[in-house]
Amino acid sequence: MIIVHPEAFARRPSCVLLDFDNTLYSYETCNLAGMKAAATLAQRLLNLAPVDFDQCFRDARTEVKTRLGATAASHNRLLYFQRTIERAGFTSQPAAALQLEQAFWRAYMDAMELYPDALAFLNDLRIAGVPAVIVTDLTAQIQMRKLVLLGLDRVVDWIVTSEEAGGDKPDPRAFELALAKFGGVEGDIWCIGDSVENDLVGARQGSRQSRYTRLKANRRVRHRTPLMQCSQILPMSGNFSHLRTFGNECHCRPRTS
Repeated sequence: MIIVHPEAFARRPSCVLLDFDNTLYSYETCNLAGMKAAATLAQRLLNLAPVDFDQCFRDARTEVKTRLGATAASHNRLLYFQRTIERAGFTSQPAAALQLEQAFWRAYMDAMELYPDALAFLNDLRIAGVPAVIVTDLTAQIQMRKLVLLGLDRVVDWIVTSEEAGGDKPDPRAFELALAKFGGVEGDIWCIGDSVENDLVGARQGSRQSRYTRLKANRRVRHRTPLMQCSQILPMSGNFSHLRTFGNECHCRPRTS
């Protein structure tokens, strides 16, 4: 676990910005499960050997990401599988591509499990009245499905995806939008993620003094929001217990007698 600006964790945060994939649960475990299911199905549907499927998929993923750049669509598994099929020498095969995508996400989500104490930490924040915002890459539908499946929709106040923001992290627009959704904040922001470049750099850029637009039902409100400092913890599995210790010390968690 890496702590940047540890002194800031002695103070109650105004809000907490959280990455999602590989921060609240193990991305690698889930991705492996999804790829295994997709490879098995590809062999049955297309008679494509797993080793050939894996190579075509890697090439397809690289091609799609290069073409689309740092956008939510560059993570789209349906595009990956469509291009995988094409690189294997077939036509686009929409029905097969859709089945591969569904098999991938079904197995992926079946394997999802929150890191220890992650839910308890988010509950601590909610009890303490500290807003929690997930700032994540990928498309809104998939990320919201994950959020609901893990039960995080009950403890997270807001979600911002790169599809909604217009670009992948570290694009500061995602972090600006996250702060804008609850009107901006003054004070310390905790940023929790697994990438210094994507999470910390983007959050710092997005939290500099600027004009934010608060989103409301029928109008927009402009205001300035000075932010003192953006701090970050990069957790691995099990490190949310340390976050709860920080929260206890700065009154983000109710003390027990």
